Amino acid sequence: MSAQTFPVHGAGLGLRRAFAAVAAEQPPAEVDFWEIAPENWIGVGGRWGKVLRSLTERYPFVCHGLSLSIGSPAPLDLDLVRRIKGFLDQHQIRAYTEHLSFCSDEGHLYDLMPIPFTSEAVAHVVERIRQVQDSLERRIALENVSYYAAPGQEMSELEFINAVLHEADCDLLLDVNNIQVNSINHGYDASHFLNGLPGDRVVYAHIAGHYEEAPDLRVDTHGADVIEPVWGLLDQAYRRFGVFPTLLERDFNIPPLDQLTNEVRRIRSVQAAHGLAAAQPRQEPLAYAS
Repeated sequence: MSAQTFPVHGAGLGLRRAFAAVAAEQPPAEVDFWEIAPENWIGVGGRWGKVLRSLTERYPFVCHGLSLSIGSPAPLDLDLVRRIKGFLDQHQIRAYTEHLSFCSDEGHLYDLMPIPFTSEAVAHVVERIRQVQDSLERRIALENVSYYAAPGQEMSELEFINAVLHEADCDLLLDVNNIQVNSINHGYDASHFLNGLPGDRVVYAHIAGHYEEAPDLRVDTHGADVIEPVWGLLDQAYRRFGVFPTLLERDFNIPPLDQLTNEVRRIRSVQAAHGLAAAQPRQEPLAYAS
C-alpha cells in the first residue's frame, strides 16, 4: 500500500459539552485531534462559542455531520451545506465526514435509516455526494453505519459501500465498532468484511462501545467502553492497511475526561505497536479534487 496523507494524526476524541470547558482549560496530552458535529456548533456564540474557538485555534479538528441525509429521497438541504462550508472554513476543519445513511424525508427522523443496498440507490447517493463535494469544494468521507434491517437488498453491504466510494470518488470514515455490531446482527464475518474495504480511502477511524441487547443483537449506543473484539479489529485494520488516525466516540454515560483518556491512550498504544512513532503522516487539510 502506498503512503497516505491523512488530515490529522494519532488518537482523537469526540468533543462533548459535558467536558468541553475542562478540555479547553487543561487539554489532555493523550488527545491529538478533536471531532465535533457541525450542526451542534454552527452559530453558537457566548461562552460555548469562545470555548470552541479557543480549541480550534490550538488543535486539529475534524467534523462528523448528523443531518446531511445523503441517502434521503428528499432534495439535499443546500442551505445546510452552505452553512457547513462556512463553519469548516471559519475553524479550519481538517476533514468533513457523514453517515452513509439517511435521516430525513419530509422532516427529520431523528435516527439513521439504512439505504437499500441496490444499484439504483448507489446511483442516487453518488450523484448527491458529487453535489455536496462541489458545493463544499472539498472531498468528503462517508462512514460505514450500523443498521438493523436491509430492505430490498440486491447486493451485500460491502459491495454497496465499495460501489458508492468508487463511483463517487469520495473517502471512507472507517467505523470499527459498526463492523463488529453489524457482523453479529447480520451474521457475517467481521474480519472478512474489514479486509474487503478500500484501505487507501480511509481518512480516519471511529472506535466506540455498544450495548448487548441479546446474544445475537447489538445496539450501537456509543455509551459504554470499547470491548476487546473491537480492539482486536482495530489491531487487524492497522495490520491490513497501516496505521491511520483513530478517534474514540462516547455519546452517552459519559465519564469524566480523565477516564475517557484511558481509552484514547490505548488507541495510541495500539498505534505505537504498529510503528506509528517511527513515521508520523503529514497533517494537512484534504484537498478537493475535481
